[in-house]
Amino acid sequence: MTSEITGDQAGLEVGRKRFLHPGPLRWLRALGWMVLLFVLFSIVYAGAQMVANPMFKKGGHLLEVLEVLAICCAGFGLYAGVVRLAEGRWPEELDLRRMPVELAIGLVIGALMLSAAVGGLYLLGVYDISGPRAATAWATVAMAIESGFMEELIMRAILLRLLMRAFGIWPALIVQAALFGALHLANPNATPVAAAAIAVEAGLMLAGFYLLTGRLWMSVGVHAAWNFTQGWVWGASVSGIPVTESWLVSKPKPGAPEFLSGGAFGPEASLPAMVVGTLVAIIVLWLAWKQGNFKARPDATT
Repeated sequence: MTSEITGDQAGLEVGRKRFLHPGPLRWLRALGWMVLLFVLFSIVYAGAQMVANPMFKKGGHLLEVLEVLAICCAGFGLYAGVVRLAEGRWPEELDLRRMPVELAIGLVIGALMLSAAVGGLYLLGVYDISGPRAATAWATVAMAIESGFMEELIMRAILLRLLMRAFGIWPALIVQAALFGALHLANPNATPVAAAAIAVEAGLMLAGFYLLTGRLWMSVGVHAAWNFTQGWVWGASVSGIPVTESWLVSKPKPGAPEFLSGGAFGPEASLPAMVVGTLVAIIVLWLAWKQGNFKARPDATT
């Protein structure tokens, strides 16, 4: 038996009480709150990176992975607390009851998407794949956790949500995707083409999973599994960062066109990854639109 979602249950919850209450300059309050949260949680993310990034070079071990996970969990807990205080709600985007299933689904989707992209590179004849070999996975697990959890919290729960509160869905989608791509320009071997690819295939696609569910868990799973599968399973560079420990080893063949192979940045800048990521983005965004989540949940009436 199903029931129709009506009234203040329809649409995406982007905040509508206390600091985000209806009234003059709501858009400016939303932007100010967004900037404050962005700075705060970028600091938390930097703490996770201080543990995870050195592991990516030396291999790491389980205790360091647990330390990264603890920092990310603390960050999510802090987010729930400040949203409760400033917005007068417990964040639906972190609904723990939905986490196990949605996170698992996201992990499967992310692994399949990245594997499809690498498979396309192999079939096009522009990638060499060798292995398997003995390798520890702890460093890549830590990297996948900190990027999946913290980048999704910052980019989707903070930037996308509050830009949507301020300006509506389309400016929010475009700006957060463009910024997500631009931030990757700081990575090794980055190019404008790679940044544009990240913006479209990942920025829009990951936003789509958040909009579809109204929660972060599926996008966290897709993001984390994409990075882990790319780095440890296939042994390809992750957003321009070469891996030192991997099960397989994948790299572009000498002379392969960079627009096809992604070059030194890795599969994310390749044509197959663009095709896979863009197709999934279109499908998921369409489903989110059909579900009515391209609009903010209306303000409560009294």
